[in-house]
Amino acid sequence: MYRQSIAALILAVTGSVMAEDTAPFALSPELTAAILAAPQGHTIDVSGFEPESFPRLEYTRTDSTDVQYIISDDPEYIRVPEAVALREPVKPGIVRLYVYNVNGVKEPEKIDRRINAVIKNTSQHPLTVKFISYATYEPTTDYFAVAKHNLRAFQEKTPGPDFVVPPGVSVPLDPAMEKHVVKYDELVHGWYEFTVDQTALISVVQTDTETPSNVASERITEVMPMKSKSGAGRGLYPNANLTVRLKDDFVVDTAAGPRQLTVADGKQDPWVVGREHSTGMEAILKGNYGVLYDIEFKRSSSDGRGLAVLTWNARGGAQWCGAMANVIRLSAGLHPAGLVDVPSNKLNTTGFPEMAVLQVFPPVPAGETDTVKITYSPPGASCLPTPLILLPIDIKQ
Repeated sequence: MYRQSIAALILAVTGSVMAEDTAPFALSPELTAAILAAPQGHTIDVSGFEPESFPRLEYTRTDSTDVQYIISDDPEYIRVPEAVALREPVKPGIVRLYVYNVNGVKEPEKIDRRINAVIKNTSQHPLTVKFISYATYEPTTDYFAVAKHNLRAFQEKTPGPDFVVPPGVSVPLDPAMEKHVVKYDELVHGWYEFTVDQTALISVVQTDTETPSNVASERITEVMPMKSKSGAGRGLYPNANLTVRLKDDFVVDTAAGPRQLTVADGKQDPWVVGREHSTGMEAILKGNYGVLYDIEFKRSSSDGRGLAVLTWNARGGAQWCGAMANVIRLSAGLHPAGLVDVPSNKLNTTGFPEMAVLQVFPPVPAGETDTVKITYSPPGASCLPTPLILLPIDIKQ
């Protein structure tokens, strides 16, 4: 594990273009060596930094409407033995479904349950379901492990079991999840993207282990009320894919010092808004969980340095926010392009001063620019934001 105590190893930590009488930002030789030696995704100790003081990059966010995104996370804990926790109609096209629910039944005793998504064909023609991504995991209390696994499986576009549903019929969406028993306090985490060629109704159901989830769905007419304080939200959101570009085609030049790129904070990057069908009310997705960000920015190296990209758990000291686990896709640098486990040397990161090294980009030739491409999704089970930290680095060792 590449962890070093580096307090007092930072020569200067500033974040904007320096005045003539101010020393430019520079990493110590020791920290430079630690970043360059760390395998991709590994954590290092960056004691001495003040990453929250780094200037935030300004950007524009463009929403797309090519995906019907549904999330079931309110209530997160289903505390009644049998219930429908979500029910949303969809049109022909692409559907993304994020199931994040826990068996919360403990009165009068803790009992095993089944939780699964159900799809009903509401048209007069056969409904064909074709999976684009099928990310599923057995029920568990290890929330970081399942979130990390499903983030990777979803972005790898893991194939799923395509099927056809006759008119008016309901079937379980995830045949693997249908076989699992969900014990008290275990999380069911499924992340799916699929196409439908007819109108359909998507439900998320909790029932007993002997009853098929589609049978329970058919006999339950009411949807559970939302708790609002439990979970990120529920409903259907038409803006599940977001494009992020720096304002005014800003170029990140290493001579200007460190920067941070922060999305999914609910401030600079607002939560997406949709609608919850059972109430007809506006629905706000607190956390933008399940949303995919397509991030691109140009960089330059007028001082001849490269650019290191790290990330960290910015809320590591807060209650319930002691850890973070993610999977992020980046373009090629000193490490290959592709998905990076965050972290890759253990299950999760903690808080500051621990950061994970995502990529190191070599210097760009003088007078030229290069484009950095990143695919990011807010990590389930983690607190937000998880900023990307951009550090100028001298890679001549």
